[in-house]
Amino acid sequence: MKNYVSASILSADMLNLEKEVCRLKNSGIDMLHFDVMDGIFVNNITYGLPVLSAIRKITDMTLDVHLMITDPIRYVERFAENGADIISFHLESQSNTTETIREIKSAGAKAALAIKPATPAEVVYDYLPYLDMLLVMTVEPGFGGQSFMPDACAKVKPIRERILSLGIDCDVQVDGGIDSITAETAKKAGANVLVSGSYLFRAEDMSAAASELKEETGC
Repeated sequence: MKNYVSASILSADMLNLEKEVCRLKNSGIDMLHFDVMDGIFVNNITYGLPVLSAIRKITDMTLDVHLMITDPIRYVERFAENGADIISFHLESQSNTTETIREIKSAGAKAALAIKPATPAEVVYDYLPYLDMLLVMTVEPGFGGQSFMPDACAKVKPIRERILSLGIDCDVQVDGGIDSITAETAKKAGANVLVSGSYLFRAEDMSAAASELKEETGC
């Protein structure tokens, strides 16, 4: 199973975003993780469609958009039109889960479902056959720089086991507090897409840091 790194733009230097995107691509980063927060679903506000559109114009990298918003189905089409390749939305949001997955695929993007740390793994099982990716939050959504929550990561194992038992192709992403140490825990549990922000952007050698995150665990 191939591992991928998705760099959280929240940790980038916003005054030099084009240079940051080039640095990420040159460092072997696979995706750009784009956190969208509305100040309602989570207690923070970030960027939206104009920033996504601007990034799309300067790179062909995969844009991995994570909607931490109250009613994501209302905005799916516009995020897809502005460059999102993957759209994640929360099971805990107000939008109907099945209809939102269908809307994402109809808009031409890959569909991903996200769950908060307190949400049990089994609630996503019925949706797995329709997803391209399942995102397990390993911190409370809303702010960068939080510490990794091992209990939240423990949900990755049963989710990966269910994916294998179904014989389907579905990535498992983890987001929150990912560094070289916590990445090993996540990968051993079955995650293969690692979102990292502070760890990558503060690294002396971003390329080496990314390579370390992507290394196979040997398990």
